[in-house]
Amino acid sequence: MRVEPVESLDDPRVADYHELPDPTRRRDRGIFVAEGRLVVRRLLASRFPARSVLATASALEGLRDLLEPFGDRLPIYLAAAPTLRAVVGVNFHRGCLAVGDRSVEPALDGLVAAGRTLVLLEGVSNPDNVGGVFRNALAFGADAVVLSPGCGDPLYRKALRVSMGAALLTPFVHLPDWPGGLARLRAAGFTLIALTPDPGAVDITELGRRRAVPDRVALLLGAEGEGLGPAARAAADLAVRIDIDPRADSLNVATAAGIALHHLRQRW
Repeated sequence: MRVEPVESLDDPRVADYHELPDPTRRRDRGIFVAEGRLVVRRLLASRFPARSVLATASALEGLRDLLEPFGDRLPIYLAAAPTLRAVVGVNFHRGCLAVGDRSVEPALDGLVAAGRTLVLLEGVSNPDNVGGVFRNALAFGADAVVLSPGCGDPLYRKALRVSMGAALLTPFVHLPDWPGGLARLRAAGFTLIALTPDPGAVDITELGRRRAVPDRVALLLGAEGEGLGPAARAAADLAVRIDIDPRADSLNVATAAGIALHHLRQRW
């Protein structure tokens, strides 16, 4: 591999890393930034093409095993920590970043054909929650995440960091015709299960005891506060709840997703 030193924040080779807190700048160019060794490693091993890597000397050594197979095909830029921080415009201490190309989203029909467990998010815009859901989706074996209009970007730097790079490994697709497009999932054999704090919903622990766990599940989750909208609730085949202490009104959406996905694994 060829490593090129960078000594100035004005070096045009690292222009993609400028103004790191500005998500629009990169999204408009069809790119995203991975931060930290774990997330960069996951990018290098993912379906997303890497455009370049910017790292300090110590971080570079930690990535060498994945970088060497790229040979000279992947630009690798070496910078001292103060230079790296000046380039990105924030007080950055993780030692390495990489730019990835967003590439084309997989087709919904392909994900539906191969999957048994889907996570469907409606209006979840907070990057911490988006990242947390993706981290749980990867941990508990969900095949893909389907996003409604208004959801946060899984490749936004904070969401990607919170997910620990899970959004690079778990396929995702946007569903513009929401909630009408949910009918496509039912037609493909998925049971749509809406997660809700509604006391009238079925306790999730009933699945696998008094009720069979469906073979193919699409788990519907809504945003903090608002929850699922009436149309999405109406599209669901079943509404379930997670029993909690009555002093708590609800669970964080990422926490609820993790509990529900863990429970649904029992059908495997």
